[in-house]
Amino acid sequence: MFDIPEELQKLVVEVDKQIDPKLKEIDDQIVYNQAKVLDAFRKEEVAEADLIGANGYGDDDMGRDKLDRVYARVFNTEAAVVRPQFVSGTHTLFTALNGNLNYGENLTYLTGMPYDTMQEVIGLTPKKRGTLMQRGVKFSYAPLKDNGEIDYQEAKKVLLKNKPKIVAIQRSRGYATRKTYTVRQIKEMIDFIKKTSPKSLIFIDNCYGEFSEKHEPTEYGADFMAGSLIKNAGGGIAQTGGYVVGRKDLIENTKIALTAPGCADEGATMSNLHDFYEGFFIAPNVVGMAEEGMIFAAAIFEKMGMNVTPRWDETRSDVIETIIFEDPDKMQKFVKEVQKYSPVDSFVNPEAYHMPGYEDKVIMAAGNFVSGSTIEFSADGPIRPPYAVYMQGGLTYAHDKVAIINAVKDMFFS
Repeated sequence: MFDIPEELQKLVVEVDKQIDPKLKEIDDQIVYNQAKVLDAFRKEEVAEADLIGANGYGDDDMGRDKLDRVYARVFNTEAAVVRPQFVSGTHTLFTALNGNLNYGENLTYLTGMPYDTMQEVIGLTPKKRGTLMQRGVKFSYAPLKDNGEIDYQEAKKVLLKNKPKIVAIQRSRGYATRKTYTVRQIKEMIDFIKKTSPKSLIFIDNCYGEFSEKHEPTEYGADFMAGSLIKNAGGGIAQTGGYVVGRKDLIENTKIALTAPGCADEGATMSNLHDFYEGFFIAPNVVGMAEEGMIFAAAIFEKMGMNVTPRWDETRSDVIETIIFEDPDKMQKFVKEVQKYSPVDSFVNPEAYHMPGYEDKVIMAAGNFVSGSTIEFSADGPIRPPYAVYMQGGLTYAHDKVAIINAVKDMFFS
């Protein structure tokens, strides 16, 4: 950590002592989730031959089919589809929804307006082709309370009025400043939906959430759920892909939407299976290390007088730490500092630009081994009030700690 001022060194020692009990909680969570994944690997008898993959049509890919079963076991669902053909988290979510919504049916978000890229695929931004709304799907959402909590009274009105085919729950905050919903809170939402609109399917956007707690939403009655492999579930090793887990018929519909009728069981895995298996196996540890890094960040930035969420001692349900700067220049300066302490492209100077899927310019520090991977240490945010940076990930706690200390030094001790 070279050339750290004595005052900052003392602060780090103080923070280490402060957060130690919380880190021990995360260590216990890591062991719990690792045991769960290992149990699935053993019960499915994962073999060396399963890591090879297939080419061409991908017919009779035993390793691919076994990986689906491993995911289904871990997430406690009937079925799963894990494929490199999913190009991003947004694509995975869209495919799952697209495969299970027909003309005239309603999609309702219980957790307020979805984040930018999902607004685009739903059809809420102008001049976008191929959206759900363009296909005749109707959209509604339940507004949140000012504090970001579910307004169940208003949500009941929305559900009863729209009679949605699918009710979606977005676990993480996206580019909002509300808190990420915990699994306990999501269980309450699921119970509410089942009571208020029992015919509705419940869909979970689980991006950033996998293994961040001991339990997953599908354990409490969610019908299906999706996420990205270049986020938590890929463990920093998977270089592409996504997954959907849930009820068997919903997964079959998703596979058809990803491929074509009659081709649902096709799709070459090529050389990806080794990375998918190994990445999923180490994901509980990688996610836990990332959470520990964000706990350290929350504690030290709070001591520097910054507005952070979640606070270091709050329950976490994803790998994201939000730092609110209220100043576009300070926000962008911090992102540049994060880039300086990345293992790849540390010499690059990030600039805000219009990323695909976002209405505002976004600045992003992402010196990662896998392009766009947010289980790796990174920081980004849209150039709009309150000028918040969303810092996330970290393959190792040590890297997070070194990078964060140096960013604090450059921001506050130079």
